[in-house]
Amino acid sequence: MIFPEAAVPSQSWCRFSSTLPRSSPDQYRRAASYVDRILKGEKPTDLPVQAPTKYELVVNLKTAKALGLTVPPTLLATADEVIE
Repeated sequence: MIFPEAAVPSQSWCRFSSTLPRSSPDQYRRAASYVDRILKGEKPTDLPVQAPTKYELVVNLKTAKALGLTVPPTLLATADEVIE
């Protein structure tokens, strides 16, 4: 699922996703290749499942604090984005 920055769920203190927060051209190219293959007659069930190429970890410190959670510094260091 793709979330624009403004739509990061506020009740969630941490999000681990396999997509970029903003749509990437690579996602559109892969989707277009699937559509092309289906329109050329391939069955959708015969198409291979593609694994994500990038994973993202976002930590929301404000929500973590509201939930009474302490986020370890090692987790913050590995996060792609920290929302304060």
